[in-house]
Amino acid sequence: MSKFDYPRLSATEIVTILTETEIAVITENDLKNPNPDFVSDLYTRLLIFLDVLHEDDQGQLDFAALEQLENPDLHVRSVQIMKLYSMVKEVVTTVNCPMNFTLKDLIRPDATRTEYFLSAILNFCLYKDTKMNLLRPIAEDLTRLDEQRSELEDKISQLNAEIAAYNEVRERELPLVQEVDAKVKELRQTIQDLNKHQVSLRTTLNKLKEKTGALDEKFSQTEFDLVQSVQQNADLRSKIVQSPEKLQVNSAKSIEKDYKSLKARLNDDVVLDKSLEAKLIERQGKVEQLDELQQQLEKERNLKSEDATRAFENVKLEMESKRQDLEARQKKVEAVVTEVDAITSKTKFVKESGAAKLQELASKAEEIVEKVTVSSETIPMCSRVFAVSAIYKLHWDSAASD
Repeated sequence: MSKFDYPRLSATEIVTILTETEIAVITENDLKNPNPDFVSDLYTRLLIFLDVLHEDDQGQLDFAALEQLENPDLHVRSVQIMKLYSMVKEVVTTVNCPMNFTLKDLIRPDATRTEYFLSAILNFCLYKDTKMNLLRPIAEDLTRLDEQRSELEDKISQLNAEIAAYNEVRERELPLVQEVDAKVKELRQTIQDLNKHQVSLRTTLNKLKEKTGALDEKFSQTEFDLVQSVQQNADLRSKIVQSPEKLQVNSAKSIEKDYKSLKARLNDDVVLDKSLEAKLIERQGKVEQLDELQQQLEKERNLKSEDATRAFENVKLEMESKRQDLEARQKKVEAVVTEVDAITSKTKFVKESGAAKLQELASKAEEIVEKVTVSSETIPMCSRVFAVSAIYKLHWDSAASD
């Protein structure tokens, strides 16, 4: 382990450092002519600055130790001096000061020795402040990373809450979606039924048209037969007019008989024509009614189909919008989680590096603690000086080896 050669500070430098660090305000004359009260107060202030001694502990005494003495009131000042001496000696020894600190340096201080001890302690204070300033950005980075991680965790919790609320809304709206799907299926089935009915109506209409055509043909044939009968009757009448009387006295009965037969046939044909005409009118009415019904059904089918299509498209658009919204939220959550993982990894790396460094410092501090002996059993020593001096010694050794 390398030895530390303290740079000797001048009286002016000591005064300046004490003033700038707000430890104490002194003059060079105070250093040139030190007295017990001056050095006791100055060493006390340095111990407080190093966090080895607290201001609340200055007036506290070890009453258990005083009880071992006769007339303890007479030894209060002595106990205070011994306690201060032990602490200062421990600090000076811990920072490996080459010169030994003695009780005489408190009771009858020497200017040269006082400046030397002050130089050693102040060098340690400056070095500690330098190293603490180097470590401060790391601590600030850790604090900032912890804050960012907390913010991101809160953000993730908020996003998870929004996703849960969205899922809840989706589950709440699921019956409505199912109902709309059922209505869409029902409308599609209705459309199919209407299409089948339309096909059936067209088939019936074609059959009616075929029957109407047959009736038209029959009606035309009847009119043709009627015309032939009328023509035959006219021919017979002309023959009667042109024939002799004998032919008229012989064929009168036959002509009358044929006339009656033709007349009866003509009457039957008239009745049949009227019947066929009535049926034709009836069929035409049914055809018109079927056409109107077909048009109405087609119109109703188109309206229902349009309504069903609009409802289906609205539901489809709504579902697509919600799906895109959910995907966007999912991507946002994944991005935040990725960012959190990166910050967590960085924080973990910094903490592990700091933990390794602290472990190394602790190991070297234990080595130093093992070499430090307690000078008095009745006066307790401040334990914090061991850790501080260990860090100081470790950094100084590292700097010296570099």
